[in-house]
Amino acid sequence: MKKLEYFQYLSPIQKEHIFFKKPAPIHKHVAREQLAYAVGAALYMPAIRKDIATMVILQKYKEVVTIVLDLEDAIGDNCVEEAIDQTVDHLSAIEDAMLQERLNWDSLPLLFIRVRSANQLKEVARKLGTSIHFLTGFVFPKFTTSNGREYLHTLRDVERAAGTRLYGMPILESPELFYKETRYTEFHSLSLLFKEYESSILNVRIGATDLCGLYGIRRSAQSTIYDISVMRDFIADVVNFYGRSFVISGPVWEYFNSRQELRERGDQNISDYNAGLLNETLLDLTNGLIGKTVIHPSHVNVVQSVHVVSKEEYLDAVSILENASGDIGVLKSNSQNKMNEIKPHHKWAVKVMAKSTIYGVYHDKYNFFKMLTETVPSSDPVGYER
Repeated sequence: MKKLEYFQYLSPIQKEHIFFKKPAPIHKHVAREQLAYAVGAALYMPAIRKDIATMVILQKYKEVVTIVLDLEDAIGDNCVEEAIDQTVDHLSAIEDAMLQERLNWDSLPLLFIRVRSANQLKEVARKLGTSIHFLTGFVFPKFTTSNGREYLHTLRDVERAAGTRLYGMPILESPELFYKETRYTEFHSLSLLFKEYESSILNVRIGATDLCGLYGIRRSAQSTIYDISVMRDFIADVVNFYGRSFVISGPVWEYFNSRQELRERGDQNISDYNAGLLNETLLDLTNGLIGKTVIHPSHVNVVQSVHVVSKEEYLDAVSILENASGDIGVLKSNSQNKMNEIKPHHKWAVKVMAKSTIYGVYHDKYNFFKMLTETVPSSDPVGYER
């Protein structure tokens, strides 16, 4: 049984060729500081689907590390109870597979449930019973000062009752957070709440679709979220308020090629729409965001390949941390092309080391473009669409 890690679909020979430092195994019990970086490309699936447990147990999508079972926007209001029952069935089947050793902690994806409210969180937790142990946590949509404390307090109550570690991932996507006349008051209050519940929060996520919808704006497949000025401004403020203490995740990319287009092209990793996703993910990283919400398996490898650390970055980070004793203030990089300042670049180096453990480090002259054009996941990325 393969261990859950990034790029587990690669053969040992491929890994030796690609990685200077290989990705480390992941599971929900690793330290929060490491797990926060490991969420990566979080694949959302409508919880009402009947095949999710089967996909998890059979490891159908070997490139997928994080799955979010969605009970919110992906589910029609008339189908919520059916979706909850289906979610309970999924977790029950996964629990059975764990007990029968068809799955284990080393192969189980990071599983989250996106709930609609704190009350629904309590209901779902009660119905899950002991199978809640196999969840990593819950996602909280439309998180604001008016519902945030209830979400996080309920999460801790559920965690204590279940006797297992559970994390929350708030999504910032509500009007009072977006509108300038209320944003900073809300952000300040949320900062205090996040500090109080810091150990329970894994990621802070950005709901770009809802926010753009407030203005009737939608990015095209040829643009990125950063081309929309009100979103660029909002992301900057989110990073400014919360990026010092939390991992901020990139917003969803909503375009994907049709099944017919993917089959005709063959090079499924770099399709027309995935090129736009690639550009946006690079801008996410440049702006301090780690990971991304995705809605199609063909997106997963694009996001994850970009997150692998280059060898040059890795050696710079190692050098900065090794020389942080106070004897040196600045030194030339290993690649002889830049200066590394010990104090200003220290936090950057810590982040690079965290990413290098999760996603690995490329060999010299290897990069995300080669990963996407030279390797193909063993699963069929056209087999699932949200």
